[in-house]
Amino acid sequence: MKSPRVVSLLPSATETLCAIGGGGMLVGRSHECNFPAGLGGVPVLTGQRINEGTPAQIDAQVRETLGAAGAQSLYTIDGPALAALAPDVILTQDLCDVCSIDLATVKRLAAQLPREPMVVSLNPGSVEEILDDVLRVGGATGLEREAGEVVVRLRERLFAAGEYVNPYDDGASVALLEWTDPLFVGGHWSVQLIERAGGGHPLNPTRLSPGSGAAAGPQSGERRAGKSVRVTHEQLVASAPEWVVIAPCGFGLERAWAAAADLANQPWWRQLPAVKRGRVAVVDGDQMFNRPGPRVVDAFEWLVGWINDRPGLMPRGFPWRPMGGAP
Repeated sequence: MKSPRVVSLLPSATETLCAIGGGGMLVGRSHECNFPAGLGGVPVLTGQRINEGTPAQIDAQVRETLGAAGAQSLYTIDGPALAALAPDVILTQDLCDVCSIDLATVKRLAAQLPREPMVVSLNPGSVEEILDDVLRVGGATGLEREAGEVVVRLRERLFAAGEYVNPYDDGASVALLEWTDPLFVGGHWSVQLIERAGGGHPLNPTRLSPGSGAAAGPQSGERRAGKSVRVTHEQLVASAPEWVVIAPCGFGLERAWAAAADLANQPWWRQLPAVKRGRVAVVDGDQMFNRPGPRVVDAFEWLVGWINDRPGLMPRGFPWRPMGGAP
């Protein structure tokens, strides 16, 4: 049976496809699909309208573009190049307007192709839905068995790391910063990872789904958090985080480190218990936490290891740096 031709417009979808053995099916990708290694020969179909800058400058550009009359997408896509690739499957998303090309544009272009491809929109809001999306990608590409095997291994790692968490501890307050100027705290699966690692995320906690009971143990997926939330520095200080993770969305480790250094220059920053105790971590937000793909399990293992003083759990090479310390 002929393998499908796949275009992925979403970094996490590209990772998922490669994780289940479908990397050879990839004929086109987004400009942000940079993992795993070896994708350099796959044509890039998208670009961004936003210029590089400081977190405050990027935020201003995003708000101006999305808030303008006749607002356009933050991203461009090469329609003729997409048509020339004649994909059978397009992997995309509709979860976040800031993260990638919008679904409406993708569907419009797909409908114009001589042979309309299957458009698979991945929109996970939880850890469990991220794993479900592995199965969805497998189903769309004929790799159902391989996808199932990957999900089993990912679940085993999640459960194994969770065994190091004390279920009777109320958990220390954690703040995961997805943006630094203005301040945004994390949402969706990131909050679930924090709480399952033994922490609390008071500025945007998970909430029980109706009829879910205690939502403990295997049912913890019934505890959900919403999107990331903008907060003031006064709110952050009042939440008294004992641990802070700085993982700006779309920033590699060096850019995240620069953003963290700017935070450290703010007078209020030194009031945070985490800062006083040396419990601030800067993480590559482009690769970890922000991408709803297989490596959220790496993020969970790292988080459990860091918060629970189990360094042996941290994946080798995890892209992070302790604030004020060496890489």
